[in-house]
Amino acid sequence: MADYWNNMLAVWPTQPEWVLIGIASIIILTAYCISVIIAKLAAPKVCQFIEGHEEIKHFDLLTIAISIMGHFIAALVIAAALYLYPWDIHPQFLLTLAMGFALAAMAQKLLRGLNIGFWSATAVSFATFIWTIRSTLLGFGHSLSIAKPKETETIGGFPISIEFVVTAFLVLIVLVAAIRLCGRLVTILLERNDHVDDGQRVLVEKLANVAMIVIGFLMATDILGIDLTALAFFSGAFGLAIGFGFQKTFGNLISGIILLMDRSIKPGDVIAIGDSFGWVNKIGIRAVSIVTRDGKEHLIPNENMMTNEVENWSYSSKNVRVRIPVGVAYNSDIRKVEEILLTLAKDHKRILKSPAPKALIKGFGDNSVDFEFRIWIRDPEEGVSNIKSDVMKQIWFEFEEHGVQFPFPQRDVHLDITKDSMAALKKIK
Repeated sequence: MADYWNNMLAVWPTQPEWVLIGIASIIILTAYCISVIIAKLAAPKVCQFIEGHEEIKHFDLLTIAISIMGHFIAALVIAAALYLYPWDIHPQFLLTLAMGFALAAMAQKLLRGLNIGFWSATAVSFATFIWTIRSTLLGFGHSLSIAKPKETETIGGFPISIEFVVTAFLVLIVLVAAIRLCGRLVTILLERNDHVDDGQRVLVEKLANVAMIVIGFLMATDILGIDLTALAFFSGAFGLAIGFGFQKTFGNLISGIILLMDRSIKPGDVIAIGDSFGWVNKIGIRAVSIVTRDGKEHLIPNENMMTNEVENWSYSSKNVRVRIPVGVAYNSDIRKVEEILLTLAKDHKRILKSPAPKALIKGFGDNSVDFEFRIWIRDPEEGVSNIKSDVMKQIWFEFEEHGVQFPFPQRDVHLDITKDSMAALKKIK
């Protein structure tokens, strides 16, 4: 690369080269004009395909699509012009710069549109620019060879150089961004598939992330020319570290995958485990996130979900029966009480019509006739205590309106007064 740069600077462009530089400049401008026209025609259809996804909805989707497609088409046109004609060194370098800029700008817009961090996107676009120039001017094979460390210095028997460290850093950034990009694309595709439920979607996302990390690691070692046999010495120690230090971590990881595979617990389920009651917000690598009704988020390790007893209110059905005890005085009309309760259930929007609500007499207490009002709801994540409170308030108002009395303690006291007790009372007086 240094020799190419020295040769370009050492020779001033000749008159024929100035003509070629002008032609190359016209090609670049023409390429961008064509790309803008094509992008404006095709971008609306692309936007219709991906519109509405939360990943990108806070950006101007149409503007991003036009920019990405425009830079990509411009890069294709410039690449075609670059390889179809044997350009001299100066116009070749100008076309190469334009193509590198187009690909770098496309990478920047694409990553930012997928909500990748600014600095990560900028680093990837810069690496794309440098890689494009090296691949175009020196050949793709030579660009890959820069990852091979020059055997000047060694660390632990492995040759290393400053160029290798820089290249390894850029490769790491590119692969991390590529893994995140692929993860976002998998998420978008799964969200568009109506045949995949939340549990299956999370499982596929996790397996895809693991697969992409493994593939990225293998690609990095291949590009950097790292011999994996050099790591064989550390495999035993690494295995022991996993066995002891990461035992719980890997246990929770495997437990989470099993939970997603057998679909016993899915995002959105309403569950109770120990003192935690709420709906499942997320099944992570380490723990299950449960959001309670008071807004607290409990993180339950995946292993606990596998080994402890879990009450899943929405495993096979989200229908939940709520029992509300109701007591009325003995002088109440029980037929009227039953009618009031069933009518109240018909008018409540959260109470299901099927299964039908029931008002059953559970017993005759010391002071009351004991009813049990049984109702069914389909949205336990919206709260159970609040609907019980709402129904009991309605019962209070309806009973008060129809003259149904609530019970209160009643006691009969019998006094057995004898002659001796009467004499004692008189003395007291």
